[in-house]
Amino acid sequence: MTALELRDVSKVYGVGPTEVHALRNVSLTVDAGVLVAVMGPSGSGKSTLLTIAGSLELPTTGEVIVEGTSLASMSRNERARLRRRSIGYVFQDFNLLAGLTSLENVALPLELDGVGAKRARVAGMQALEELGMSDRASRFPDELSGGERQRVAIARAVVGDRHLLLADEPSGALDSVNAEGVIRLVRAACQRGVAGVIVTHDAQLASWADRVVFLRDGRIVDQTMPPPGPESLLTPDARS
Repeated sequence: MTALELRDVSKVYGVGPTEVHALRNVSLTVDAGVLVAVMGPSGSGKSTLLTIAGSLELPTTGEVIVEGTSLASMSRNERARLRRRSIGYVFQDFNLLAGLTSLENVALPLELDGVGAKRARVAGMQALEELGMSDRASRFPDELSGGERQRVAIARAVVGDRHLLLADEPSGALDSVNAEGVIRLVRAACQRGVAGVIVTHDAQLASWADRVVFLRDGRIVDQTMPPPGPESLLTPDARS
């Protein structure tokens, strides 16, 4: 099943002399259970691709289809509901709410979607435990290190029954040990059937993906299977 499809997507910011073509006729398909890494130099359109795939903004031209439904056919409220229920998004700046604890931040998308507070927090604690953050559940974002905030943001993105996971530099604030823990969690989500798209500059992180897409000047210039990396050495039990 195809979870995400971009068809000839272009995005233009500004007009006239200030016009910037962030994406140019990008087509991309991501099936359920597949992890795609997006690489490219700064300014190549990687983050714009994610925000459009996650319905946070609409393309100038082209079509974005999530779980068989065109985003252009949905109202703003319907797109917000889709993000709460089906799309997990990890932002570069984390986007944690300062007035909520780590656990409350992670559980919030479930509660907004009507899940009871107790059930939502049980799921949130499980996600934090998987990232080694259960002992920080009661801490507020400003009491956490950058790496800890990153892990809370990732826990929030994978909690619940998400079908599409989008992550912008998910290991950017982490050391190598915690970065590996994060990518293992992303791979585990994909093995449950989640489609994943990660933007990264880290070739080692990209080696865990099923496919690597290279962007330059807003265009896809190459797609390739990564060389055998750490993930390929894991047994099925170790990957889960």
